[in-house]
Amino acid sequence: MTDLNALIAALPKAELHLHLEGSLEPEQLMLFAERNGVDLPFNTLEEVKAAYNFSNLQDFLDIYYQGMSVLQTEADFHDLTDAYLKRCHADNVRHVEVFFDPQGHTERGLSFATPVNGILSALDAAADKYGITYKLIMCFLRHLPEEDAFETLAQAEPFLDRIHGVGLDSSEVGHPPSKFERVFAAAREKGLKLVAHAGEEGPPEYVYEALDLLKIDRIDHGNRLLEDDALIARVKDAGLTLTVCPLSNLSLCVVDDLKDHPMKRMLDLGLRATINSDDPAYFGGYVNQNFVETAQAVGLTRDHILTLARNSFTGSFLSSEEQAVHLKNIEEVAAANP
Repeated sequence: MTDLNALIAALPKAELHLHLEGSLEPEQLMLFAERNGVDLPFNTLEEVKAAYNFSNLQDFLDIYYQGMSVLQTEADFHDLTDAYLKRCHADNVRHVEVFFDPQGHTERGLSFATPVNGILSALDAAADKYGITYKLIMCFLRHLPEEDAFETLAQAEPFLDRIHGVGLDSSEVGHPPSKFERVFAAAREKGLKLVAHAGEEGPPEYVYEALDLLKIDRIDHGNRLLEDDALIARVKDAGLTLTVCPLSNLSLCVVDDLKDHPMKRMLDLGLRATINSDDPAYFGGYVNQNFVETAQAVGLTRDHILTLARNSFTGSFLSSEEQAVHLKNIEEVAAANP
């Protein structure tokens, strides 16, 4: 009988849904605050850790944006990204497609270049340092006006040869994808890949909008599309990938108990679901922990685990040739762990 935890650890994986700012561990927050002379409303590490407990998306976003304030220099963004990549290496993650929120930094006075240069310097070093490849996705904050997103797209122009896609994140309810139809069309014309958070807290209608109006290549979260049979069939038939984040869903009360998580149902329906960590410093686990806890909670089998590993690469923006190398490695690990 396969030891699922050992199989999870041995399998090569890709992570397709990770906010770099959400990998800011409490210890890093305190370190960067001291380094940059940023005053925080916390006096001890324990107080920071207590603030990382919340029960809904908005409470999380409040501390998330507060935490961003300690990120001031290219070195901060480099160190943040490198620390995340080191954890990926420990989890046998071979490829990452990571988000960052430039508006969260430019609106507090940083240049666009500061976060992107710091992040890219760490990502570029990752192939030699950790054996990890990457795609970088900049997200628009949906609680801000579309005009702000257009401004961010213009600021990104000098870096578009190294930014691979755009996404849409932040407060979902009340900010439907249709609000950003024009800027997504502009990004598409520039050859960027398109993804969007849809159906996490927002209704199935938001998923329809993301597909029909934004014309996205991949759905971030997508849990609530399971409420609509026609939408399930459409997403399955199109072969669209869902970047699902189980421990995030638990922390934000998208599910009340991990045993209620729809991951197994998604896989059994034939949807191309993947497991990701979202904002792991806040949600209690990086990739392997999401795999292990979800597998135990919902009863994933060896075949489910192998499918999730394959999906992480076939759902990525790697070329088919690049994907084939990782898929071959998965089969080698599967053969060694019958």
